[in-house]
Amino acid sequence: MKKLSLILGFLLILAVFISATVKDQPAHDPSLEGVWDLKHQYLYENNEILDTLYNLNGYRQVKIYTKGKVMWSRFNPTDTNEWFGYGSYKIVDGYLEERLEYASNSMMQIVDTVQVFRFELEINSDSYSQISLDDNGNRYNAENYSRIE
Repeated sequence: MKKLSLILGFLLILAVFISATVKDQPAHDPSLEGVWDLKHQYLYENNEILDTLYNLNGYRQVKIYTKGKVMWSRFNPTDTNEWFGYGSYKIVDGYLEERLEYASNSMMQIVDTVQVFRFELEINSDSYSQISLDDNGNRYNAENYSRIE
């Protein structure tokens, strides 16, 4: 009986010790790492969604984020220009910052004037929005993506 009491006491102490040392897993912030497909865009007026622009007629835009790098490609069957880019990205205080290192000729004309593309970022595990702000900090456009992988 004394042995049984010692074993039960030891198991009780062990259970208390284990429960005290096991911590809840911290909630991980969603990550941009992965492959994303543009679903639609929002147009804003007075920081409110005014209209939704859906991808039509074969339009497709895909972004890939991995290890601080970003690559994107856009296909629009009605546009003869090629659109793609590659560079680095980081998330700073709720903003997505992309710096393109090279891109298609059409995009390089824009990159020559804009060094860092900065967007307000809203993200969860399976979708994200990159929201463009004007000089006064007002929303005017958002690209809304869903996770492919």
